[in-house]
Amino acid sequence: MRVVSGVYKGKPLKAVPGTSTRPTTDKVKEAIFNMIGPYFDGGIGLDLFAGSGGLGIEALSRGLEKVVFVDRDGKAIQTIRENIGSCKLEEQSEIYRNDAERALKALVKREIRFDYIFLDPPYKKQQIINLMEKIDEHNLANANSIVVCEHSFDVELPQAVGHFVRMKHEKYGIIAVTIYSSVIEE
Repeated sequence: MRVVSGVYKGKPLKAVPGTSTRPTTDKVKEAIFNMIGPYFDGGIGLDLFAGSGGLGIEALSRGLEKVVFVDRDGKAIQTIRENIGSCKLEEQSEIYRNDAERALKALVKREIRFDYIFLDPPYKKQQIINLMEKIDEHNLANANSIVVCEHSFDVELPQAVGHFVRMKHEKYGIIAVTIYSSVIEE
């Protein structure tokens, strides 16, 4: 596992020890960023279910100015800290150990709005639609923000969830990626 492109291209990233997380492969990561970028001129990201932090770190490497990383697993949080540290991205990162729904509630209180949101929850506990509804309900997304959903290939997500409209859907073996854009008026 490595940073695929941008400022930190080629930088190796550690995986979370054990089998509790499933890191996004470099091939899928590259495909995701080719669909939504591939590079950014600033913006704020949220990497919910961050695991090793690979998606958020890739986004920072490609130009996002800040990413908030959230995971509830202690080993994942430690791995994110190590990966952030090895890339020297501490100033551009916030890392929280929390459940996804509680993290969203905490972010509402801080009045942060995101340009890019990465959702890669455990496949067995399909939470994407519920989380997108909460993100929409709490106005956590800016106008024209992008939500990247990584999920099992056999899950079909709807054309729209709240203010989010499906832009793209691709399958990569047992993994599928569905990308939404917000149609929120400023």
